[in-house]
Amino acid sequence: MSHKNILKNLAIIMDGNGRWAKERGLIRTKGHEKGADVIRDITQYCAEHKTIETVTLYAFSTENWKRPKYEVDFLMRLLDSWLKKELPTYHKFGAKFETVGDISGFSKKLQETIASIKQQTAHHTNVTQILALNYGARDEIVRAVNKLISQDIKVTEESLGDALDSPYTDIDLLVRTSGEQRLSNFLLWQLSYSEFYFTQTLWPDFNALELDDIISQFYDVDRRFGGI
Repeated sequence: MSHKNILKNLAIIMDGNGRWAKERGLIRTKGHEKGADVIRDITQYCAEHKTIETVTLYAFSTENWKRPKYEVDFLMRLLDSWLKKELPTYHKFGAKFETVGDISGFSKKLQETIASIKQQTAHHTNVTQILALNYGARDEIVRAVNKLISQDIKVTEESLGDALDSPYTDIDLLVRTSGEQRLSNFLLWQLSYSEFYFTQTLWPDFNALELDDIISQFYDVDRRFGGI
């Protein structure tokens, strides 16, 4: 079956962990734990999908530092332990691990874990899973411009695109869970011509079945990229 659109680059804003926990009378960190498990399901789906090359997941924004310290500390510990625990999953599904964002703000231990998982999965080719960590699109664009200025390179669309954290092409489809309809400073450059899909489902309740249904709808959208 041929489709009008081909989905290569998918991005997801994983929203609703806190609300999911609150609805169940649990502390917010329980929502983050459950949400982390969903990533495995989605990564497997993307790795086995015929055309998806990258899936970029908004995991921790530059604004998330404003959250209560106990929650931020928990998220840092969760990320460190989750990455180590997920290594067999990356190997099993042939998923390469990458990041976007400024991870220099993380602890040395966490930076080493991130570097280690990247190195150990670098040879995988089924899908590239990109976690956006300490990421903000405005911050990414400013850092890219400063990089070009420091190298005395003229700022053009092409040179700026190349200087961004993510060396990947434009995002085809953005999915945001939990009913919120905003971009929250995520991949502003890469989302210029993306299709957007907002689902009411909270991230811990999201699954590959719903993602597959969303992608089916994406296939039949008329994407004109500014043309007629």
